[in-house]
Amino acid sequence: MADHNHQHGPDCDHEHEFEVVVLTDDNGDEHEFLIVDVMEHSDQNYAILVPSEDPEGDAVILRLEEDANGDEFLVDIEDDEEWNAVVKAYEAFADTAE
Repeated sequence: MADHNHQHGPDCDHEHEFEVVVLTDDNGDEHEFLIVDVMEHSDQNYAILVPSEDPEGDAVILRLEEDANGDEFLVDIEDDEEWNAVVKAYEAFADTAE
């Protein structure tokens, strides 16, 4: 997604076109997010999303998977061990991107 290495977000000093996705919460409410970056961890890609209405808000991390046609889709990380490893990788990723 990015061809340069720094933390993407609203504080960047240049313009970006972020992919917009709409996620539905447990109550059926839709929320718009921006995919601000993708990181790789353990041969798996993870999308870093921020709310489009509050780019300074907390980031959301979802696993990127591919269907049989090669189309990508986002998946919640439900396994605690995977989640902890991804959060740790994200923290290191964010530190190196600054």
